[in-house]
Amino acid sequence: MAAFGQTALLLTVLAVMMFGLLSLLTTIIPGLAIIWLAALAYGLIRGFDKNGYILFGMITLIFIAGSVADQLFMGSTARQGGASWLSIAIAFIGGLAGSLIWPPFGGILLSFAGLFLVEFIRKRDWRLAWQSTRSMAAGCGMAVVARLAVGMVMIIIWAVWVHV
Repeated sequence: MAAFGQTALLLTVLAVMMFGLLSLLTTIIPGLAIIWLAALAYGLIRGFDKNGYILFGMITLIFIAGSVADQLFMGSTARQGGASWLSIAIAFIGGLAGSLIWPPFGGILLSFAGLFLVEFIRKRDWRLAWQSTRSMAAGCGMAVVARLAVGMVMIIIWAVWVHV
């Protein structure tokens, strides 16, 4: 690949990854998936060699782990705040449905509303339902920090890939 093309590829992939990293500050845009897709595009355009397969494999595993950890943070803090597993499952389903029905805010709104509603019905006390919902919100905050760390690690591994 010519020097100009290589530079254009690197800058484009890096710009997409930086967008993905910034989008991790919200729960609206799937930033880890954007970073992963940018790394995949880099590999498909540049071509995979032995190091590329290994490093892209690492990026993929970290992407999967980061995506799972994100859900675990929110669910575990809601559970610690008194939420039932049913409430957490409803919140997850509400989040998925809301993301499809009313992006970009529907996912987070339906997630919290679903958890609050199920907890209110279950406990018949809005204060306890609100406590569980607040706990899930705290988990969202911890998940943002975790997603940022995972996204940075993915980008660092890609940078190593570029230079090997």
